[in-house]
Amino acid sequence: MLTLYDNLDSGNGYKVRLLLRLLGIPFDRVEMDIWAGATRTQTFLARNPNGRIPTLALEDGTHLPESNAILAYLADGTPYWPADRLARAQVLQWMFFEQYSHEPFIAVSRSLLRHQPESPERAAKLDALKPKGLDALGVMETHLAGRAWFVGDAVSIGDIALFAYTHVAGEGGFDLGPFANITAWIDRIRALPGFTPMTQP
Repeated sequence: MLTLYDNLDSGNGYKVRLLLRLLGIPFDRVEMDIWAGATRTQTFLARNPNGRIPTLALEDGTHLPESNAILAYLADGTPYWPADRLARAQVLQWMFFEQYSHEPFIAVSRSLLRHQPESPERAAKLDALKPKGLDALGVMETHLAGRAWFVGDAVSIGDIALFAYTHVAGEGGFDLGPFANITAWIDRIRALPGFTPMTQP
């Protein structure tokens, strides 16, 4: 059976957790207290030298880190990974966008608000992150105009990757109220058979 080393508060862990449940794949989940250094132990670093979650242990003992790589592995041969060559590249396009233009601003803002005490330094960091986070949401909002999913006519791992931190963007200080297309897309993800919320272990 697969084993997911995870943290319930992590959007990156949630991406994997959500896809596993949407696909109906059984797995064991190991909660890692990342704030107490659980991923910095010698035991865990032997599984993932980068010392991060999520890390997925495969049945053959291989350990696969990096959330979007795990999504691609799990989605292979399923409807979440398109058969068309261009569509696959476009899915990757949005997964790269999520990592480089979305998560560094929206996810980091959420982490600051949830895990760092209020201070002038925290406020300054949040102010610096806000414009780029809004830019990312704006790109998503524009792209979703007149379409249900990010690529083609079906949900893909591009949607799953973006959903994880977008649907909790409010916890990072981003108001999704003005983003009607994003809000409708979030509702479509939540309506998928097998959907489970981020807080469900």
